[in-house]
Amino acid sequence: MDFDLPTTLVAYLAELDDFIDREIRPLEQEDDNVRFFDHRREYARTDWDNGGLPRREWEDLLGEARRRADAAGHYRYPFPQEYGGRNGTNLDMAVIREHLTSKGLGLHCDLQNEHAVVGNNVGLLLMIHYGSDAQKAEWTEELADGRRSFAFGITEPRHGSDATYMETSAIRDGDGWLINGEKTWNTGVHTAQHDIIFARTSGRAGDGDGITAFLVPTDSNGFKVEEYLWTFNMPTDHARISLTNVWVPEAAVFGPEEHGLEIVQHFFNENRIRQAASSLGAAQYCINESVDYAKERAPFGKSLSSNQGIQFPMVEMETQCEMLRALIHKTAWSMDTHGAFSQSQRVSMCNYWSNRLCCQAADWAMQVHGGLGYSRHKPFEHIYRHHRRYRITEGTEEIQMRRVAGYLFGFMKQDAPKGVGATSR
Repeated sequence: MDFDLPTTLVAYLAELDDFIDREIRPLEQEDDNVRFFDHRREYARTDWDNGGLPRREWEDLLGEARRRADAAGHYRYPFPQEYGGRNGTNLDMAVIREHLTSKGLGLHCDLQNEHAVVGNNVGLLLMIHYGSDAQKAEWTEELADGRRSFAFGITEPRHGSDATYMETSAIRDGDGWLINGEKTWNTGVHTAQHDIIFARTSGRAGDGDGITAFLVPTDSNGFKVEEYLWTFNMPTDHARISLTNVWVPEAAVFGPEEHGLEIVQHFFNENRIRQAASSLGAAQYCINESVDYAKERAPFGKSLSSNQGIQFPMVEMETQCEMLRALIHKTAWSMDTHGAFSQSQRVSMCNYWSNRLCCQAADWAMQVHGGLGYSRHKPFEHIYRHHRRYRITEGTEEIQMRRVAGYLFGFMKQDAPKGVGATSR
């Protein structure tokens, strides 16, 4: 067995680092752009008088970073060459995501809104797999370069983890559909031109089938943003929206009719392994910073690093990082080799444990750094607040553990959902 990373991937990481040093870090320092990353970051990013939304200057800066990354051939890395990508694999993306987050906060990668110079553009992936020919012609290029996006409307105020009980419904109306309902935690809807709305079109509450996805324009009559939900980590772009007799044509159906949850499962499996790698990288950053600080800080005449009370927790977390890294790499490689849905059990393992580990590492980094670690002059509180979200979103860690138990005790099978090829990525 060969545990070395592919030489082409190692070479790419060096190429990526060179691009970040030449193009992204100088941009981060221009015109006081560093205010978005230093102790002023939350204040600088948030338009407190406009619902807590991201400030336009902040999003413009992210857009400029994406444009530079796209021009240099990095932003579309994971996608097929026909879409301007480099055919990046799941293993590639896991390694790259960890590499970027292990560098700490910066314009190269800010996970508060899933920004990175190597795009985690799962929306394009879904469009490639599920979009009609007409939808692909309209969407793919603008999705690929980040000029266009859609929000993801699945969670409802009264129904969170179990989407099969959703109350949003769609009924046929002439040559289209009439949608009524309510969604919450619609991330990015403030700039999205469309929202993928999942609605029940047949069956009963609790049925896995009978749910259909629709590409709904956000300027449709009856589509309303009710509020933006302020969160532990600001700014917010998470909205609660309502749909009152929203009519869409038949062409708005996205993916197989009545099998919309397959799209959700596909999105989650692809995103969870990358999210796990991101949390691992952030955890490693917190550990590395704490080790360095413990070597330098010398209260009572000796370095913090000489105390076993400092050493042993660090050893435990470093050990967990090493084990988790091996599992993430194995899982991502297996997804590439055997299909994305062949590894659902391990994806859940990677996801819930890495998110938990990152919060633990950030909390410990604050403790090691003392008052300075608690302040916003260090990034640990930001890392904690952001990655705490991942222990809830896209399936709570309890849901992830339940999934693992389902596979472990034979209640679930590691099969691809209907309509999803076993080799899809």
